[in-house]
Amino acid sequence: MAKDFWITDQPINLNDCIAKVVRTEAGAINTFIGTVREFTKGKRTLFLEYQAYIAMAEKKLCQIGNEISEKWPDAKTAIVHRIGRLELSDIAVVIAVSTPHRNDAFAASRYAIERIKEIVPIWKKEHWEDGTEWIGDQKEMVSYMDNLPTEEEMKND
Repeated sequence: MAKDFWITDQPINLNDCIAKVVRTEAGAINTFIGTVREFTKGKRTLFLEYQAYIAMAEKKLCQIGNEISEKWPDAKTAIVHRIGRLELSDIAVVIAVSTPHRNDAFAASRYAIERIKEIVPIWKKEHWEDGTEWIGDQKEMVSYMDNLPTEEEMKND
């Protein structure tokens, strides 16, 4: 069985992610596509660099999929996040969720992106015109060093 939750260093193909959730009982497929934007808090972004603890990141993406299945039992989810250097407008993350009805697909997709920003060990380095900064979590609430995996998390890898 192909992975439904993965990290890649290659450009993301949206259709690859969608294909993982297409099924006859689903009347809705919602996709969220996160891209690299040019301005963040008034600063002009030149490019982004993402790094991840890949094994743990994929486990956490899978955990999010399991959480969605608990909250929306009829949902099928696939998530891919890109790492490496991303240029403006490049796709950084794709979430695809299929459900029998659209409201659940929208809600589950929103839930997924918020959880990714909270728990997945992916770090972003912003490259601006006037400097760079590592962002520890994607909600930008924790420094880079505060978001490193614990020894216990690495043992369970």
